Amino acid sequence: MEYNAFMDTFIIFGAKYLYLVAIAIAVLYFLSSRRKKGIVLFGIIDLVLTYIVAKVLNHFIINPRPFVSEHVIPLIPHAPDNGFPSDHVLLVSAIAGVLFCYNRKAGVAVYVLAILIGISRVLAGIHHWVDVIGSLVIAIAVTVVVYLFTRKRLIISQKPHHREGSLL
Repeated sequence: MEYNAFMDTFIIFGAKYLYLVAIAIAVLYFLSSRRKKGIVLFGIIDLVLTYIVAKVLNHFIINPRPFVSEHVIPLIPHAPDNGFPSDHVLLVSAIAGVLFCYNRKAGVAVYVLAILIGISRVLAGIHHWVDVIGSLVIAIAVTVVVYLFTRKRLIISQKPHHREGSLL
């Protein structure tokens, strides 16, 4: 019984609050970087376009949440709306993409957080795997496109592994 309570607590933390760690990593990286203008511009473009693409796809891909379609009891109360895509995973994946363009280690660390958040949200019964994977794909695809169109205009390291301002 204690194991289940511990696991439930861990899953709830990952599903509800782990995204805050990703935001904290991004803020700390930003504050330690000398390329603040490039990061802000790239981040705004990337996050806004990621959100727009996700909202458009949300109207075409309808995936009821597991607690609606499968009648499971979620660990977290949630509105019975469309589960595609996972907003938490989408946000953290977009942040990871921005960080990855400036610092691979920080970007990979935040991608790992995005995956952990996705796993937690599936285990919490509020998303299906397709919602999580769709969020990762959307965020990565938009980041690649934004990078390709802005890399010569914004201050983005040609070597993403550059250690300046490295958190890790």
